[in-house]
Amino acid sequence: MEQPDAVIHQPVRLKIMSALKALPAGTQLEFVRLKALVGATEGNLGAHLQTLETQGYIASEKDFVGKKPRTRITLTKEGRRAFEAYVDYLRDIVGNI
Repeated sequence: MEQPDAVIHQPVRLKIMSALKALPAGTQLEFVRLKALVGATEGNLGAHLQTLETQGYIASEKDFVGKKPRTRITLTKEGRRAFEAYVDYLRDIVGNI
């Protein structure tokens, strides 16, 4: 990789990917919890999640708990590989200093 993945490199998306990568593969994180972790507004987080989902890095599942809507996010296999490649890229930079 000659340059960092531009989709992941954006600060909020990097926080999202980091939070999801810290979980065991396949684990879902609720939107509300993710919002608190990354410190984003609902609209801002939603826009970043859409970008990541369009890229195939995350998947979202929407359902209801009683009458309340719930959105859960998970890192896809492709997203996990992309994040690992991103981290490897950063390690290479540090290793060349």
